[in-house]
Amino acid sequence: MSSPRLDEIAALIAEHDVHTVELSTIDTYGHLRGKRVPAGRFVRTVAEHGAHIADAIYVMDVQCEIVDSPLINMGTGFLDMHLEPELSTFRILKHRPGYATVMTNSIDHEHKPHPLDPRNVLQAQVDRVRALGYDPIAATELECYICHDDWTPAQSNVQYSSLIDNFPLERCVADMRRALLDLDIPLESSNPEYGPGQLEINFGPADPMRTADNTILFKATIKEIARNHGLRATFMPKPYAGQSGNGMHVHTSLSQGGRNVFDGGDGHLLNDVFRHWVGGLIHHARPISLMGIPMGNGYKRVRAYTFCPTHAHWGGDNRSVLCRCTVGQGQANRVEFRGAGADANPYLIIAALLAAGADGLERQLDPGPQAMGDQYEDPGDHPLLPATFAEGMAAFAGSPLAAALGDDFGVNFLALTTNELALYEANATGDVDDVTEWEFARYVEFT
Repeated sequence: MSSPRLDEIAALIAEHDVHTVELSTIDTYGHLRGKRVPAGRFVRTVAEHGAHIADAIYVMDVQCEIVDSPLINMGTGFLDMHLEPELSTFRILKHRPGYATVMTNSIDHEHKPHPLDPRNVLQAQVDRVRALGYDPIAATELECYICHDDWTPAQSNVQYSSLIDNFPLERCVADMRRALLDLDIPLESSNPEYGPGQLEINFGPADPMRTADNTILFKATIKEIARNHGLRATFMPKPYAGQSGNGMHVHTSLSQGGRNVFDGGDGHLLNDVFRHWVGGLIHHARPISLMGIPMGNGYKRVRAYTFCPTHAHWGGDNRSVLCRCTVGQGQANRVEFRGAGADANPYLIIAALLAAGADGLERQLDPGPQAMGDQYEDPGDHPLLPATFAEGMAAFAGSPLAAALGDDFGVNFLALTTNELALYEANATGDVDDVTEWEFARYVEFT
């Protein structure tokens, strides 16, 4: 995507009467943070020279408490870092007249890409895949609950994909779809999911950075439009015990010269490139879990018959496997990784998948035999995925995947998750599948 010239952005600002531009950056848990600057100042100085923000954002938990990290702490001084606007990401927020947004990249005090910036972590893996001769493609699909102001679901019944149930809620969702289209997010469809008030909205593929940016803006926009209708939205992975959880399925494929290289092969089998890519995802599936399930509540989805996988396996059109492979559809061939929760930081889970897939290509890893049938009833010898927060952390710590994402990043991420695990184990007591008042209050609004 070519970057617009600054005069083109200035024209857009004038055309849409923009008074405020949001400089957007992403913290470790995927929270959208940054600075709001007057539109005139953005055009005059900030667009070219950027702004500053404290690196403390990378050690903030979901409640904005600062966690002690070996890399960022009072001893290091909580340094300022530079935010460089990426002008190709400039968008008008038509659903909030007068505002625009632009994503930024973080530069550290040594004038290098900040190793803890999730966008920089992702970019490193995009570069790795491109060095192998491929352009990675990604798409996400997320679920969320639409709730009343007291966080009870907006409806009491379940009507999966119904077109006649709850038209008042559909009026809110229609505004969401319009806002997403106005943001140039390639919306494909929306439907009620298998939970009371649960919603799924799907959008199409793009390069991984654009997809991650779209996902972050999608979540922020859904929450904002819900509030405009007197409702609220949560991407908490398991807000209600006994009801469906909220997942984030991530689709990946590879392009070369504009052609999907997963296309081809013998009938409905995977070709070699596709097979090695999936081999990497299977090989690194256990450490990937922490990138997809970064907090304790999400592991309550990793249960049989929840449509969340419990083992590391791959298959065809089978919603009980971890890696669901679409074949026989030409340019649409892809692998869907079904293990992440809707609270995952999209930059980090996509980065983890690209790192794993790249390793699969580099070492020509084999994913093993295709899993067939009900993989909850008979998973065979496929490895178990982490079913608890502690298991997820143990699988990631010291793994080759952690090293691939960057030593500094791994140290800092484990510092945050170690703190979160201690809080979780001290407060989320009782039956392992209960959703306690403490965890509901902690996660429902800020995930």
